[in-house]
Amino acid sequence: MDENCLAYGIEISDLDWEKTPASVKQLVKKMGQHIKQSEKELTDLKAQQEELLEKNNRTSKNSSSPPSLDPPNAEKHEKKNKSAKKRGGQLGHKGHSRFLYDESECSSVFNHHPENCRCCGEKLNGIDANPYRHQIVEIPPIKPIIVEHRLHQIECQQCDTLTRAKLPQDVHPSGYGVRVVALVTVLSGLYRHSQRMVQSAMVDVFGINMSLGTVNNLRLEASKKKESAVESAKIYVQNSRVVGADETSFAQGNVDGCNDKKSQGWLWVAVTPLVTYFQITLSRCSDAARNLLGENFSGILNSDRYAAYNWVGLEQRQLCWAHLKREFIKISERPGVSSEIGNALVKQQEKLFELWHRVRDGTLKRCEFQLLVLEIRNSLVLSLQEAADYEIGSQEKTPLAKTVRTCRQILKVEPALWLFVAVEGVEPTNNAAERAIRPAVIWRRTSFGSQTQAGSRFVQRMLTVVTTLKSQRRNVLDFMTSAVSAARSNSSTPSLLPDVADSSDQVINAA
Repeated sequence: MDENCLAYGIEISDLDWEKTPASVKQLVKKMGQHIKQSEKELTDLKAQQEELLEKNNRTSKNSSSPPSLDPPNAEKHEKKNKSAKKRGGQLGHKGHSRFLYDESECSSVFNHHPENCRCCGEKLNGIDANPYRHQIVEIPPIKPIIVEHRLHQIECQQCDTLTRAKLPQDVHPSGYGVRVVALVTVLSGLYRHSQRMVQSAMVDVFGINMSLGTVNNLRLEASKKKESAVESAKIYVQNSRVVGADETSFAQGNVDGCNDKKSQGWLWVAVTPLVTYFQITLSRCSDAARNLLGENFSGILNSDRYAAYNWVGLEQRQLCWAHLKREFIKISERPGVSSEIGNALVKQQEKLFELWHRVRDGTLKRCEFQLLVLEIRNSLVLSLQEAADYEIGSQEKTPLAKTVRTCRQILKVEPALWLFVAVEGVEPTNNAAERAIRPAVIWRRTSFGSQTQAGSRFVQRMLTVVTTLKSQRRNVLDFMTSAVSAARSNSSTPSLLPDVADSSDQVINAA
């Protein structure tokens, strides 16, 4: 019997099939092929529908997309029982009073004494040793300090040559002082203003007129002044004990001809507790990661599962559990077997973080934590292995196939999930790097990246300076003023590195 007849559910003996006219046989074969093709197309359409459904359900909880891109119907946060407490400060809460400046900083002090008793009207005499202090803070009208240098030109009576006087060595030819340069840089880098907004702020707030070209020139001058400090920060990070790394796209134009291939730019960040380093490259490959961390990186890397970091040994890596959590949730939202496996993985992740939170708040000892994690690890590996054992086609795009591939990939790097359990000072998530890179993402959205290589250098250096100084609680404007002043006087540039006495970060000796 022909297989095409079976496809139609037609039962016919071999003898009858032999007697069937050739034209009918040909028709049956064509219809059988049509059915197979239709079934294949239906399978493909189902796979596409499931893929589109997964994309439609993508949120910040099951993917790397930010909460700002969540659809309106997405659940923003977990539902919690409404508290019976009233809004505001609770009974016994330590209040916060307004900050008062020291008396030495006051330009004037006025003492006010009551003359009569507010109850009986009797005249009052005496001294209050602890009067109530009320301060008025005001900003005086800002007027720039303008110093004019007149360079006279005199004609020689002997040879009629005109000679003009030269500027003193300590007078910069740009026409702007160090604080103006520093202020333009801070407005651009710390507050992420565009060049036109910086130009407007300098006129409206400080009464200083300058062109857009001057704004850019002052930014580039400041960028060069802090080059050595940023390079020292890079070396410090590369020799640190624990480093968090992340990357995001950051477009770079080709106005200067340095990106003639129109490659996608990438902004990388390497984070330690007190020093953070940024770099912008036209690649997202392993070479860029090596340049970020150093060829001989010997510390512990905290990152996601991106392949550019795979040159770092698994024994030196802590993979981010926040990324894993999103993967597990994504798997749990798929139909069929994937849902069961995903729910099991999410359950183990939740158990792990319940214990970790207890370690952080001091209610669970690390040695006890390490013993309890063994059971969680075994259960998680079993669930991953259960998914990895399913046989799938190399080109299969079903939800189960995606789950199997993800679980196989996680199993390959499974030893790098648990370093934080054994090593103190290592976090289970890469949140520090993601927090550090967030201002850069905002900068990218408002500026659409940079147009030149010099612009990219300004961005990476300014992000390094601002993020590092904020983590050390140092003033950005003061640092930039000192850096520009030092460069103009050919003295040493101030350092971004923390004082040894104040540093809690352990640094590995360079190999």
